[in-house]
Amino acid sequence: MGRTQHGNLDTMLCLLFLTFPLLGNSMPLIQDREKVGIVGGQEAQKGKWLWQASLRTFGGQFWMHICGGSLIHPQWVLTAAHCIGTYPVEPSSFRIQLRKQHLYYEDKLLPLEKIIVLPSYTSAESGGDVALLKLKSPVKLSSHIKLISLPNARETFPLNSECWVTGWGDLSSGVPLPPPYTLRQVQVPLWDTRKCDQEYHKGAYTSPSVKIITDDMLCAGKVNVDSCQGDSGGPLACKVGDSWKQVGIVSWGIGCGLEHRPGVYTRVTSYVGWIKKIIYSRSSTNSVNV
Repeated sequence: MGRTQHGNLDTMLCLLFLTFPLLGNSMPLIQDREKVGIVGGQEAQKGKWLWQASLRTFGGQFWMHICGGSLIHPQWVLTAAHCIGTYPVEPSSFRIQLRKQHLYYEDKLLPLEKIIVLPSYTSAESGGDVALLKLKSPVKLSSHIKLISLPNARETFPLNSECWVTGWGDLSSGVPLPPPYTLRQVQVPLWDTRKCDQEYHKGAYTSPSVKIITDDMLCAGKVNVDSCQGDSGGPLACKVGDSWKQVGIVSWGIGCGLEHRPGVYTRVTSYVGWIKKIIYSRSSTNSVNV
C-alpha cells in the first residue's frame, strides 16, 4: 500500500492516503493522511464487492479519489476518520462514487449531507479511525449496488477466515494504480493481535509495555500481500457462511507488503454500537437511483 510517512512511530508510521497522478497532475491531498493501494492482488471480479465506494475531493480540475469506503446503509458510507481529518470540514467538499469497476469512467457522484467523525479520534495510530458519511439521499439497492453487513459487537473471526481487502490504491509503495484504474482485490490472512503488536515493536523505540496495536485494531496481510496508499477507509470483508461481513477499515501501516509489518485496520466490532446508533437515528426514506 502506498502510505505517507506520519509522525514518529519509529519515524515510519505510514498512513494509507492517496496522491493520485492523473492527466499529468500529481497533487498531495490532505496532509498527514493514511493508507492506499492493493499489493499482490488482482483485478476485482465484476459483480463482486458491490458495497465498495470511492471518496472524492475536488483537485482543481476533477473530483479526485482519495480514500475507499463501504455502503453499510442506503444512506451511509463507512470510512476511516483520517480520510476526513480532525478539523471540521464542509460535506460539500466531498463526493461519493459507489461501486464502479474503473475510476473516473461514467462517474455518478453523490453529494454528502453530513460527516461524523468518531469524537475521540486524534490520529490513526492512536485508534478510533472511523467516520460515517451521510448521503443527501438514500440510494436504491440493485443488482449492482448492495450493502455489506456489520458484525455483532461480540463476534469473533478465526485467523483462518477467508478475508479480502479491496480498493483503488497503489500497487506498491510509490507505484500508483495505472489507467484504467480498475478496482483490485487481494485475500489477506488475519493476525493474532498480540503477535502483530510484538512484530510492530521490533526495531521500535516504543516500550514493550505500551501497545502499538491497540485493542480496537486488527492486523491482516503478509509479505507482498497488503493494502496500500489510496485504500484507506476501504473495507476488510470476511466470509461468514454465504455472506460477507465488514471486519475492518483500512487504517495505517509501515510501508506496503513488508515483512513483519502487516496492514493495520480499525476493528469494526469495537465501534459497531456507535455506528448503528448514528445511522439508525439519522436516516431518511426518499431514495435515488445510481
